[in-house]
Amino acid sequence: MTFTCVSYYLFLPLLFLGHFLLRERWRWILLLAASYGVYASFKAPLLLGVLALVTLASYTSGLTIVNSRSQGRRRLAFWLGIGSCILLLAVCKVAPLFASGKVLVSIGVSYFAFQAISYLTDVYLEIEEPERHLGYYALYLAFFPKLLQGPIERAGDLLPQLKRGYVCDPERLRRALLQLVWGLFQKIVIADRLGSYVDAVFNDIHAYSGWPLLAATYLFALQIYFDFSGYTEMALGSAQLFGIDLTQNFNAPYRATSIADFWRRWHISFSRWILDYIFKPLQLAWRGGKKAGTAAALLVTFFVSGLWHGISWGFVIWGGLHGIYLACATFYGPYQKRLHRAMGLDKGTLLTVWQRGVTFHLVCFAWIFFRANSVADAWYLVTHVVDFARGSGLHTTIEPTRDLLITLLLLLVPFAVSLFRCRLPLLEQRGWVRWSAYYALALGIMLFRNAGESFIYFRF
Repeated sequence: MTFTCVSYYLFLPLLFLGHFLLRERWRWILLLAASYGVYASFKAPLLLGVLALVTLASYTSGLTIVNSRSQGRRRLAFWLGIGSCILLLAVCKVAPLFASGKVLVSIGVSYFAFQAISYLTDVYLEIEEPERHLGYYALYLAFFPKLLQGPIERAGDLLPQLKRGYVCDPERLRRALLQLVWGLFQKIVIADRLGSYVDAVFNDIHAYSGWPLLAATYLFALQIYFDFSGYTEMALGSAQLFGIDLTQNFNAPYRATSIADFWRRWHISFSRWILDYIFKPLQLAWRGGKKAGTAAALLVTFFVSGLWHGISWGFVIWGGLHGIYLACATFYGPYQKRLHRAMGLDKGTLLTVWQRGVTFHLVCFAWIFFRANSVADAWYLVTHVVDFARGSGLHTTIEPTRDLLITLLLLLVPFAVSLFRCRLPLLEQRGWVRWSAYYALALGIMLFRNAGESFIYFRF
């Protein structure tokens, strides 16, 4: 059961009604049962087993860490807990290579495994107290809005919210419903329609050269953003119905002025996770190497990031490219600032436009290896994307279809919404303005919806 299926919109209001009517002390049980029910709807028993094992292993390890008097036992409990989570995650990452239904075999596992690892680390470092209530801890890992695709929540942020009393706030409910509808619009009206064109090119990539390849590259960058951003909006909206604020995962990533800035804006909860639990420990361990140590830590961190997305050379290259971008910036950054000052561009709008353009194109280049079905396909695209005049029987152009033109026009909607949110927050407008926007979104979903694939990031 995903956020785009009809059954979810039957399930969600019934769950909300039950949660509203129940006494406070029973609500966590309902949410936990519902969360496990959502996971069970994918009919993959392995998933439920892994979720239960990660929950029990990390919960037990957390209590052992705090109850152990000797540092040796604390360290052993910590590494046993971490090792259990990593082992189960690794098994689920490898399992799709030997099983049918590749997406379902590991769906959601990375997110709750990473949450368990961050929890154990924070408990070990005495940043957080261990959770002694198994039910609340299980709900912390399994809470259904963020279970399948994040955000990756920290214990200190989510657990207190799960325990506090629920207050039905009409303003929060209205904001939640608006987020749900807006996320659904991004996913099934924009991302899925873009996906039709992108898939047509990438799944038969040797039939094209020049403009179709260039268009597919940029459109995939938009597709994956609206796909993932749409999921996040629906996750945040679903959680808000129950009084829970999840982490905002995106902040206009394609407006970034550097690759470092991009990772502060893209998949924010994951970026913070790899920064805190991979990069910083490595940087500390290799601090003697100064800039070289930092660069090496970045390369390793993004190599791991690539592997997290899948055991594939395409993902490894994608992660490696981002690691190289950031590693180079550690050496080039100071000279870049001096150059900008010398040219009088350090405070100019032109510099910001230039930096955003360069960053966007670097990100799109890396997306080629992320999306292509193989490294060979990615290399073909890279070597033929500027071959605008080539013939040889290839389809050097794709006639703009009516659907594609409509989709490109629909892309104006998110930009208008972004501008509207910044300058004229929708929820603060007069009733007729708000309801006109609500009906326009609903009408757009009904008229322009596209029955596309599941969310792209489900496979990770």
